[in-house]
Amino acid sequence: MDNSKKIEHLTRLAEYRHKLRLQPELKYLFFELTMRCNERCLHCGSYCGDVESEELPVEVYYRILDQVKRDFKKLPMICITGGEPLLRKEFFDILNYAKKLGYGWGMTSNGTLITDEVAAKLKDAGMKTVSISIDGMEQSHDAFRRTPGGYKKAVAAVKNLLKYDFQAVQVTSVITKKTIGELDQLFALMEELDVDSWRVVNMEPIGRALQLKDYMLDKDDYRYLIEYIRSKRKEGYPVTYGCSHYLGLDYEREVRDWYFLCTAGIYTASIMANGDIGACLDIERRPETIMGNVLEDDFTSVWLRGFDIFRKPLSDLNEECSRCDSRYFCEGGAHHSWDYENNKPLVCFKNILF
Repeated sequence: MDNSKKIEHLTRLAEYRHKLRLQPELKYLFFELTMRCNERCLHCGSYCGDVESEELPVEVYYRILDQVKRDFKKLPMICITGGEPLLRKEFFDILNYAKKLGYGWGMTSNGTLITDEVAAKLKDAGMKTVSISIDGMEQSHDAFRRTPGGYKKAVAAVKNLLKYDFQAVQVTSVITKKTIGELDQLFALMEELDVDSWRVVNMEPIGRALQLKDYMLDKDDYRYLIEYIRSKRKEGYPVTYGCSHYLGLDYEREVRDWYFLCTAGIYTASIMANGDIGACLDIERRPETIMGNVLEDDFTSVWLRGFDIFRKPLSDLNEECSRCDSRYFCEGGAHHSWDYENNKPLVCFKNILF
């Protein structure tokens, strides 16, 4: 697609984004069922692992599901995450209730608990989509997730899930300086498994990853990664870059199915393990990014009248962003990679990809 057509599309998207800020549409509602996890990933954005976790009573999830069904014209997709969500003992109680009300739902998991029996139960509970994390080949994956045997269990989980007719079984790979040389091996694995899609993302400078300077990609790595994804897509493979970041005209629409749009607070809301209401769960948890708590506040009212910080351009908060030629399409990038302390983007591909 030529750049003039991309500019036309991006301009229309920018106009649509402005309308969404005035009339947001709840399309994705995330439930962080627990902060507990049986892995201790080096890069975890939420600092999950073998930790004590606040967990909402099951009845609160029932109440929220009932309320959203009553208050919204169209049911959002319920996105289940954690921690490792399958550690929540009432997992199937919550999701079977969602199914009964007519919700579609999907899950992100490390896969270590998905036996064939669990995969069958997920199908019966109405799960539509699932993304399993495989972040490198066996040695790299297990070291990155500090979980011996995690790789083999994740691969087995994908195989178990593919036996059932889900809408999409996806693998997500977080690529670092240590694993960018394993892209070809990972691609061969995805071909062998025959996954529905392979989502490839760079490690973001958030959470624990802020301490992993040696793992961060450099400019050449970023260019190589994005070009790798584009080349595989041109060959017809279901490889995609994540939703994060404006990539410039040469790569927008080339490495994912559509253009960059941070949906935090305009399409996406989340309920955290302790009941806090936020936008994307990867966003830094600070007083200004927490909109309320479902134990005290009415979720619908918060969605309709809150989220102000997510419904205006980030680029307005930073002089360099406000002067950038790409500000109309980028607007400061994704909320999850914004430094709220200093009001600047933690990730910007200007002078790297464009």
